[in-house]
Amino acid sequence: MSARIVLLVTSPRLPAGLLTAAAWDTLRSAPVLTGAESAQVTAVRAAGVEVTVVSAGAGDALLDAAAAHGTAVWLAGPTGDETLAREVGLRLARQPGLAELELMYGSWDPPGARLLDAVEVMDRLASPGGDPWKRAQTHRSLAGFLIEECYEAYDAISDGDTDALREELGDVLLQVLLHARLAENLPEDERWSVDDVAGTLVDKMVRRNPHVFSGAQAGSLAEIEANWERIKQAEKARASVLDGIALSQPALALAAKVLDRAGRAGLAVPLPSPDAQPDPESRLGATLLALVAEARNTGLDPEAALRRATLTHTATLRTSEPRTTEPRTSSS
Repeated sequence: MSARIVLLVTSPRLPAGLLTAAAWDTLRSAPVLTGAESAQVTAVRAAGVEVTVVSAGAGDALLDAAAAHGTAVWLAGPTGDETLAREVGLRLARQPGLAELELMYGSWDPPGARLLDAVEVMDRLASPGGDPWKRAQTHRSLAGFLIEECYEAYDAISDGDTDALREELGDVLLQVLLHARLAENLPEDERWSVDDVAGTLVDKMVRRNPHVFSGAQAGSLAEIEANWERIKQAEKARASVLDGIALSQPALALAAKVLDRAGRAGLAVPLPSPDAQPDPESRLGATLLALVAEARNTGLDPEAALRRATLTHTATLRTSEPRTTEPRTSSS
């Protein structure tokens, strides 16, 4: 029976020592080698497994250990030690009788694990010795960037460009992480972290989806939405159905949101009459509000409709522009 080399790869994003039962059995049954000290090495040693650090000639040492004991384990570092794996793999391809190479995953990244990397990178950037620009920002100075990144994500959705959407959502996430990291520098009674942001979101999602997490009957989509609104109203205890509307959103979207909230609450209040307004600007505002109400009654999104019409007109304007000519060079 040929010798066996096990390349044991683990996730650097999980707590050290959190390994599968098969991985622990393998570690305890054969000599374990590694390229450098790490938190994983410390945890394995703490469990009573001897680990030898090999600083040079790792491939030869691994093959010698496998030949002497039948099986040898290489405990890969945080980056996976691909160079060593390639070296040993090529050597065994040339000399297949030396040993058999096996890749074993002792642990692997759970969904969302790269978010931990993003949090770590942002912490580095916003800490002493990091990026001076990010360290100099405040929630207020970043407000415009957050809006801009959301609009760019909206543009990607409108264009149907899912690759661009992936990138733009990353930029939105960057803003969330930076705001959360800056909040850690607030006075003690005001500070919070990205874990507080995520924790609040998780609690809200669980609380507002009892049909998923509490065994409640799902019903129709309309019933789910109505239940969501009831739970939301109980949480917020708002004095008005219009409380909580983002007043800084574009005017057409704001008008549509206000009318939608009023309609859901059954508030039948007449719209202002354009003819009764005292000045041209007020008449224009009342006219636009009436158009938004008409759009809502027909199930149309006035913001999206105006955007589409404007972009179409933009394209027409571009085709109507006079062509620029290259500047003539004077001859001597």
